[in-house]
Amino acid sequence: MIARIASEVLFGATRFLVGGHPRWQGCEPSTRQRIYFANHASHLDTIILCAAMPAYLRATTHPVAAADYWGKGAVQRFVALRVLNAVLVERGGAKDPLAPLRAMLDQGDSLIIFPEGTRRAEALPGGFKSGLYHLAKEYPQAELVPVYLTNLARAYPKGAILPAPISSAAHFGTPIALQEGEDKAAFLARAQAAIIELAQIDTPQGDAA
Repeated sequence: MIARIASEVLFGATRFLVGGHPRWQGCEPSTRQRIYFANHASHLDTIILCAAMPAYLRATTHPVAAADYWGKGAVQRFVALRVLNAVLVERGGAKDPLAPLRAMLDQGDSLIIFPEGTRRAEALPGGFKSGLYHLAKEYPQAELVPVYLTNLARAYPKGAILPAPISSAAHFGTPIALQEGEDKAAFLARAQAAIIELAQIDTPQGDAA
């Protein structure tokens, strides 16, 4: 009950302050297993992307969050685990950082990941780390859905205490798939390009400036 009330307050406040409205451009909400992969600009990214999903999908969709931030305090840990339904991963020390992600996929659930691995202030995503490739190879049944999050580096820049009232949105694109024989570098470049394409579609509206 407490977690449900907290989620309604958190998502409602987020929508009021920065929008974060969903724009399903290349696919529709679905209960099939998916790996949503998005650009990473701020700590609001996870909240915005979860808020953009229907409640019935949030129950089985786990954002991947860094334990050194989302697990360092009681409040952050409660939000991450009870409100956002996140899976926490250790950065820079775990023997197999993908193990918690595989556990979620093995039980049939979906993931939200940020393949850049760290936040960037730029509007367009930087290079992707290899995790997305390995998951795509090991779980071919999971749909790979690119997501472009607009304006979040401006709405909640690094070091900010409260978000600024700048409109943002979550653009869900057309799913991609690992092609037979496609190597890691080619796949990751194509996945990055899928998000950049969503950003370019959004540019006339002024969000990706």
